[in-house]
This record gives sequence, structure tokens and C-alpha cells, in this order.
Amino acid sequence: MTQFDKRNLSMMIDLYELTMANGYFVSGVNNRAVFDVFYRRNPDGGGYAIFAGLAQVLEYLENMHFTKEDIDYLRGLQLFHPDFLDFLKDFRFRGDVYAFPEGTVMYPGEPCLTVVANLIEAQLVETAILAQINHQSLIATKAARIVKAAQGRSVADFGARRAHNMDAATYGARAAFIGGVNSTATVSAGQLFNIPLSGTMAHSWVMFFQDEFTAFKTYALLYPKNTTLLVDTYDTLHSGIPNAIRVAKEVLAPRGQRLQAVRIDSGDLAWLSKKIRSLLDDAGLTDCKITASNSLDEFTISSLLAQGAKIDSFGVGERLITAKSEPVFGAVYKLVAVEHDNKFLPRIKISENPAKISIPGFKAVHRIFDSSGHAQADLITLFHEKLSFPCQFVSPYQPWKLRHFHNCTATTLTKIFLRGGRRVQPVEPLQLIRHFVNLQLTNHIWPEEQRFENPHIHYIDFSPALWRLKLSLLDNCQLNCFS
Repeated sequence: MTQFDKRNLSMMIDLYELTMANGYFVSGVNNRAVFDVFYRRNPDGGGYAIFAGLAQVLEYLENMHFTKEDIDYLRGLQLFHPDFLDFLKDFRFRGDVYAFPEGTVMYPGEPCLTVVANLIEAQLVETAILAQINHQSLIATKAARIVKAAQGRSVADFGARRAHNMDAATYGARAAFIGGVNSTATVSAGQLFNIPLSGTMAHSWVMFFQDEFTAFKTYALLYPKNTTLLVDTYDTLHSGIPNAIRVAKEVLAPRGQRLQAVRIDSGDLAWLSKKIRSLLDDAGLTDCKITASNSLDEFTISSLLAQGAKIDSFGVGERLITAKSEPVFGAVYKLVAVEHDNKFLPRIKISENPAKISIPGFKAVHRIFDSSGHAQADLITLFHEKLSFPCQFVSPYQPWKLRHFHNCTATTLTKIFLRGGRRVQPVEPLQLIRHFVNLQLTNHIWPEEQRFENPHIHYIDFSPALWRLKLSLLDNCQLNCFS
């Protein structure tokens, strides 16, 4: 098998999911169950995260199946009952999936995706769901932070060559676009997702020709309408910029074209950009932009702009596509309810670490907006609870206080996307998802939550019924442990 052979992604399963599914099958257990996807901590100490990867999760679930080759391989492991392997031959996912709309700003602890399905089905899909949500949510969140740091300047994804593999480059570019970057250098992402492409030349182009001017001239003649020159191969200020100016005046201007931009990829970017801006302006190239790359992220970009750097756009690579400063998102998949006699009975995971105690039951998440349209809090309720205002809630930080939301409105974030394994509503087109992220961060999410340092913590509150349910299960666990 080579990397170009067609892969059955249904086999992207942890072995323990198959061994548990086999155990349930042999034991005759296949109740319906509810599993939640949630995460416990925002990346980079930030105030929020962005939900991404839903489109690929739904595509996976709709197409999940096992081929003859898959079954033969599993049989060769000598772990599974023959009847279970026969069951897998006709397998398809027939469950329901509830989730936030892709691009939703989300917070730790709240279920961003919920699977309601027969236990075997729900167990088999864990790894694939987490792989997509963890990766794309991480990159989308990092991209949003980088875009914020750029303060309106264009940001391009230059990360493919530093991504962990080809899929990570392609789907990372998708997630970065959701997070707000303007373009990508990854052609596969442009082709699959209609993301605008950007890119110029490498240092090897300049080094190949006998001199820098010839390299620049040849490139400008090939791409006269969109000429961006990489000026730091030899000496940025004494060679690169003078040759770029010469090409602008001797090659492009006689053809009625303008030099679009110069790019710097090394050195003191803040200092160099100021010097370059002065040289370009003195040469009458006031419209020529300066773009910078080289191990950038939200922190270096913020620092550059604080130093007065004259940079118009940024190409961000490894620190975006790998989320280098915080490379693990940490979403988990936990059982929260099991159906008995047509009722979902809640389940809870206990831990000595309070942050790891799960929220039991089949739930929904509602975003509460104040009269100014800002998101005041998120309220987690039991799924079938109805909201009306004034609305009572419990804060987990001050559960002894009786509190209400007054003069507020609510939007239910939890929506159904699959019913019986089939699509109920589509995921929005990528451009609209990206716009949705920008709308939330611009109009709904408090600026204080978007700070890079010590962001305001978004309030996650409980309905009284859900809070009582959690406390009762904790009490029962203690009774069971010590009886």
C-alpha cells in the first residue's frame, strides 16, 4: 500500500474502541447512549476557543463502513468474535449528532458536540471525532489570535512544509481560514475549500540566477501583475531593495505595472521594515507593500507592531500550522447518559481533580446576551429544559447564591446535524463560517476575553435542575464508595 492508495478512514480507530464494542456485542449490550465532546482549558492561556472540524466529522460519520480487507485484517488479530466481525460488514452509523455550528466561539467544559447512538456505534467513532475537532479547533483558535495581533493587516498561512503531515497541512489551512487568515500557500486547501492562494518565490529562485537583479527581472516578466520580490537572500538594504527598486522602474513601470510588494524573511524585522519603507518611499514606491515572514505568531507580531514596524502583511508558518506554543487542544469524549426503559439515565466521571469531574446528562448549551448584544454567559441546561426570562441559574463558583438573568436574550448553540446517521442540515460554506467567527469576535465577545494576557473568564452557568442532578450523582457516588 502506498500513500496514493484510497484509504478507508473508518479504520482510524483506537484498538480499545473495537475491543469494547466487541465486548458489548458479545454481552448482548447495545443500549442507546450519550457521549459529549468538551475540552478543559483554552490554548495559550487564552479566553476562548473556536469550534472547527465539524464538516469533516459529519462526512466521516455519513460514510463510515468496513471493507472486506478491513474485516480480514481484524480477523487476523484474533481478538474479536466472528459474529461481531459479521456485524461490522454491514455497519453504518445510525445515530444522532448535536453540535455547535462550526466557527462558534466556545469555552471549557461545555459540550460542543454530542453523539446519541447505540453504544457500539457511539464507541467506535470516538477517535475520529476527537482527531478532527482537536486539530482544527486548535489551529482555528491560534489563527484567530494571530489575526487579532495583526490589527487588520493581511495574514497568510505559510505552514504546509512544517505541518505534521499532508492532511495536517490541508485541514490546518482550512482551520486557519476559519480563524481569519486571508489566504494560504497550500494549493490542496485552495482546491478543496476554495481558499484564496498566496505565495511568491523562494531563496532558491534568487540563488539560481547569476545575480539578484536577473532573478528579480525574470520573475517580474513572468508575473508582472502581481510581483512580490524576496529581498533578503544576500543583503536586504544594500542589494535586495536597490535591485527591487530597479526592477520596479526599469522592468515594470515601462509596461504600466507597479511593484506590488517586497518580502523579508530574516533579520530584525522591525528595524528592517522601517529602513525599507524609507527607501521605497524615497524611490516613489509609496504603494509598494512590505510583507514579513519567519517564525511569527501573535506574540512576535504584537511586538513588531509595538515597535512601529512598517509591515503591511504577514506570512505565518510553523507557529500557526503546528500551534507551536500550545500544540495539544485536549478535547475529550465522555459518556454522560445511558438509555434504560426509554429514559436517559445520567452518568458522571469522578476525579480527585475537580476540573475533570464531568457534567452528567443529555444537555444543551445556550448563549445569554445582555441588552447591548454582548455574550454575558453560557448556560448549560438539561436538553429538554425551556428558557424564559427572568431565568434562574447557578454559578459553580457561588452555588449558594440564588441568581437570575434579567433583560437578556438567549441563543441555543446546540443544534442537530445528523439524525439516524443522515444529514439534517448542512454545515455552512467556509466563507460564511469565517464571517461568523469574525462577527462573534467583533460584536458579541467582550474584548476583555480576547486579551492575550490574563483574559476575563467567560461565565459558564448551570440550570438549577442540572446543578441538582450533578450534586445528587456526586452524593450517590460517595454512598456507593463507602457503603
